[in-house]
Amino acid sequence: MKQAQRGFTLIELVMVIVILGVLAAVALPKFVDLKTDAQQAAVDGVAGALASASAINYAANRVTPAKGVTVGIACSNLSALLQGGLPSSVSNTGVIAAGAGTCTVTSTSSAAISRTYTAVGD
Repeated sequence: MKQAQRGFTLIELVMVIVILGVLAAVALPKFVDLKTDAQQAAVDGVAGALASASAINYAANRVTPAKGVTVGIACSNLSALLQGGLPSSVSNTGVIAAGAGTCTVTSTSSAAISRTYTAVGD
């Protein structure tokens, strides 16, 4: 008489463990360096916020000069346009000349993490 199979054999269990080990070894390096990706995303977000804030401020100045904030020629002055100011994890440098300029937001923990954006000034 044949008996019905009631479970997994040892070989099947070992093969599943080996496959899971290989998958973990391949996937692990992709998740180890998430800190750099998170810092780059934060810098990108701040740069986008500053670019949008400068454009909105410029439009407010053009429509009603009393409503806008005078930012002058330094990109570091744009932090006044953000609610709560510029995060301490980034710095903002550059010059706004002739109405527009290129500014750079850089992470304070790594100079290699940065994003350049165009700002519109007074």
